[in-house]
Amino acid sequence: MIKNHFGALVALLSTVILTASCSPKEGWVRVDGNRFVDPKGEELVFRVVRFAVHPANLNTMGWEQTFQAMDQGIAWAKELGMYVIMDWHSIGNLKDELYTSPMYNTTKEETFKFWRTVAERYKDEPTVALYELFNEPTVTAEGVGTCTWTEWKELQEEIIDTIRTINPNAVCLCAGFNWAYDLTPVAKEPVNRPNVAYVSHPYPMKRSQPWEEQWEADFGYVADTYPVICTEIGYCLENEPGAHIPVISTDEYGEHITRYLEKKGISFTVWCFDVHWGPMLISDWDFTPTTQGRFFKAYLQEKAGK
Repeated sequence: MIKNHFGALVALLSTVILTASCSPKEGWVRVDGNRFVDPKGEELVFRVVRFAVHPANLNTMGWEQTFQAMDQGIAWAKELGMYVIMDWHSIGNLKDELYTSPMYNTTKEETFKFWRTVAERYKDEPTVALYELFNEPTVTAEGVGTCTWTEWKELQEEIIDTIRTINPNAVCLCAGFNWAYDLTPVAKEPVNRPNVAYVSHPYPMKRSQPWEEQWEADFGYVADTYPVICTEIGYCLENEPGAHIPVISTDEYGEHITRYLEKKGISFTVWCFDVHWGPMLISDWDFTPTTQGRFFKAYLQEKAGK
């Protein structure tokens, strides 16, 4: 079933790496100024495979079984010349260990264990190029405690140091607050480690229209200095499942966000290849695309020249 889903994901999205001159088989991705670059030093703009690892699912399924499944997905990605993001998919406040749902419950100890495991298992695998340290930090949800940007920055730096003792080549992705949307603190207090990039999740409900000027102030400006990757973008119609993030018309957000990210040279992945987690790319396990599924499939195929 995993292979069927992965193959359909590739078919649906034609996931590509734009301007890539070589594959993960040839070496590690790294950060050069505000760009991701391949082993030849040429710029990469990612549209990649993202493995979202929920703490609850990891513990229910079992660590070894979960990693064996990821091994297989990584092998398929490697065959296709595709890079992988490894994502510790929790939502809330890691400092205080308070979260928005039990499925995201974890501890600092477990988080460090997860990243040590990832770094050790894939330290010789350039396909696993990007380590997304924590999916969606937030301190504005009910009951998630408090954390300053300085505290969160320092905790991320500790995680990075732990990873780098095992895999010095890992590019670490650092998210801001407001469910990984707000990167305004980076202007005055960036993460003090090399080879890092920043994450934003600019869903349409984060700001009212017109979006572009606000996106620029909230996260886009960072791309002038550091690499940025929007590891989640997406939308749905009000009559579609997952309509907690509705948009005004069919493809308006898709058109605006892709045009803006192109202009800024910002990488992205689309959420989500699933029939339960909204906004969905598919409406059933026959892989029938949703509205956004059709939009992003066409967009990525066009960029891939297909």
